Amino acid sequence: MGQIERASEQRLEREILTPTTGYATVDDIEMEGITMTEAKKNHYAILAEKIIEKLKLRNMEGYYAATKEEARALAKEKFLKDGVSVCWGGSMTLSEIGLMDDLTSGQCDCVVYDRMTAQTPEQLREMKANMINSDYFLMSTNAITLDGELVNIDGAANRVNYLCYGPENVLIFAGMNKVAANVEEAISRVRNIASPPNAMRLNRDTPCAKAGRCADCQAEECICCQTVITRRSMVRGRIKVILIGEELGF
Repeated sequence: MGQIERASEQRLEREILTPTTGYATVDDIEMEGITMTEAKKNHYAILAEKIIEKLKLRNMEGYYAATKEEARALAKEKFLKDGVSVCWGGSMTLSEIGLMDDLTSGQCDCVVYDRMTAQTPEQLREMKANMINSDYFLMSTNAITLDGELVNIDGAANRVNYLCYGPENVLIFAGMNKVAANVEEAISRVRNIASPPNAMRLNRDTPCAKAGRCADCQAEECICCQTVITRRSMVRGRIKVILIGEELGF
């Protein structure tokens, strides 16, 4: 291969498609004073601001944290104060930002209701009664639309039941990878992007765990049993959403 061919091939490897100017190289973008990472962060911040405006119209509060560390600090400083009672639903995002470690290790001076500590059916029933009356229920959301609607699909409904009714406040953490254009795309995201790896994590015998995409199944171990679309909070400010400028969870 001659020098011209090699140079052309190397350039192609570094080319990306930009929406306004067509093809440009990574070098071209860096010379303009902004890296791809910075552009992504800026995009997340602008997008989050618009979504937060939509959340307000739907009686929900919205906040933005550029990093998971900022989200963790915001939650502890503003919401999870000394003495409040806290519980949560299954969420990889909560683990990734470090809140689960804080809550289960006693680093937060909160009253913690952890259903995993119940050792008998009686203790579990008592735990559930405490959870439904707690000050804060923590969770992520499977998807959030550009218009501020929350979309969640559950198996046993151990998240969506508390989202809909019970705890005084619901505090939701969502990486910007959870954003979808509309409800239809959000449902598709949950079924095809979030649920298959989650089924794999839970070692469920489902078609999506084997094929990597939704089969709209009726499998005994299906984790997609209830679909809940939260278009508005009846109680103003009960649902609080912290958008995080990173890719977190499924």
